[in-house]
Amino acid sequence: MLAVGSSKFKARHRSKSSLKPPTSNVFQPSSVGRVGNLRLEYGLRDGRTIVTKSHATSPWHFLPTIYLDDTGQAHTLLVNPSAGLVGGDRLSIRMALREGTSALVSTPSANRVYRSLGKESVQTVEITLGPGAILEWVPEPTIPFRGARFHQSIHVQLAPGATVLLWDAIASGRVARGERWAFTSLENEIAISTADGRSVLERYHVAPSQDGVGLAEPWDYVASLFVIGDSVEAATWTQARERLAEALKSVEPAVVGGVSEPAAPGLAVKLVARSAPDLTMVLDRLWMAVRGELWQLSVPALRRY
Repeated sequence: MLAVGSSKFKARHRSKSSLKPPTSNVFQPSSVGRVGNLRLEYGLRDGRTIVTKSHATSPWHFLPTIYLDDTGQAHTLLVNPSAGLVGGDRLSIRMALREGTSALVSTPSANRVYRSLGKESVQTVEITLGPGAILEWVPEPTIPFRGARFHQSIHVQLAPGATVLLWDAIASGRVARGERWAFTSLENEIAISTADGRSVLERYHVAPSQDGVGLAEPWDYVASLFVIGDSVEAATWTQARERLAEALKSVEPAVVGGVSEPAAPGLAVKLVARSAPDLTMVLDRLWMAVRGELWQLSVPALRRY
């Protein structure tokens, strides 16, 4: 497993049977910033996954469902047309996939977090997968600007037979503007729990001006990929791990990373990348490895509009 950075920049993958998501991520209005809530529920109709219930408040929007192949998987693009988050913003997403559904969720552009002199920007995501459901969560990276303060949490609860592929990438900043690791603070938490109580937890807090970022300093991106599910056979996980390791090795030294087996059934990848093209390249190869081994599918050509 790749060790990244200082004592405040360490990913931890561990079992915690008592891990529970927040009771609610519906933010109430405040005097500073915007409150945006997005709710999506997926169901099946004629062999296709469709959005059966939805609710969105500004700045959240989502585009009509797209079908990228003949599997019936629903592709949903989440859109924040306000161009980014400012201090005091409180955005939340709550998503439920019913039994047997399959959804691919992505974004058309990076999630930008602007400078704040005081209040942090907060984004929380709560996802529930029903029995046999599949979710591929593949958003564009988050880019914290100079002086940004950002807190993100992503909690996923899996029913028996459900599987999640979750990608999360954080940029060091606006590199072209000379803003590498110039944000004020960034807190990130990813928690995935299976039906039998096993969990994987990654949590880190980065404050570059106070502590630096250690070994991550020369890199432009830090990213994680989790693939968790209790219905996949052990032999398939072994093959997937080997392919993921090969994919990482094929992109060295532009990308450095490692694969591990967390307490929950599945695989975890942690990596650093030198540029946006390098990050895109490694995601495609990792995604191809997982899709090929678990579902015998190729990587879809994502639409960004």
